[in-house]
Amino acid sequence: MAEQGGEPMMRNGQRWPWRQAIVVGVDGSSGSKVALRWALEQAERTAADVEAVNVWTPDTTYYPYMPVASAMDDLADAAETVLLDTLVEVTREYGRSVPIRPRVLRGFPAEELLHAAGSAQLLVLGAPTRGTVAGLLLGSVSHQCVQRATCPVLVTPATPHRLPPQPLRWADADRHVIPPRS
Repeated sequence: MAEQGGEPMMRNGQRWPWRQAIVVGVDGSSGSKVALRWALEQAERTAADVEAVNVWTPDTTYYPYMPVASAMDDLADAAETVLLDTLVEVTREYGRSVPIRPRVLRGFPAEELLHAAGSAQLLVLGAPTRGTVAGLLLGSVSHQCVQRATCPVLVTPATPHRLPPQPLRWADADRHVIPPRS
């Protein structure tokens, strides 16, 4: 980023951030793993940081006889474990280094992701793999984020699309195909 007199350049009276983050929702699903990998690749291209966010929602219906504080701690710990395990798996597979800030947030996923991505250059989410009755009634997290985000949103497919390898074909100046050598 260019500077003037040691100060960051300004636009419309506001300082440009040094590095805008790419925020990615990570819940351990195959879709969120694809989203995380895509975010890491994009961050490498654009010299951005990745902010990996896992959002957990307190649900007391599963813990009717357990003290609330204990149930909350269990849910927060489980969310942190899912986030860190997913980061280790994907970054080990990815192989290159990009700055990653893991964050575990409590609240409603769409609300917290939108808040986290408020000043981000991009929000990356994995597509839902299958719908539920609640998803049909309330809408998926990715759908809510696409509708309300203040930054661009990319929704990756649950499984990465890979084209089958094609043999190289060469053509001469007259566009005659030259067969590959055996």
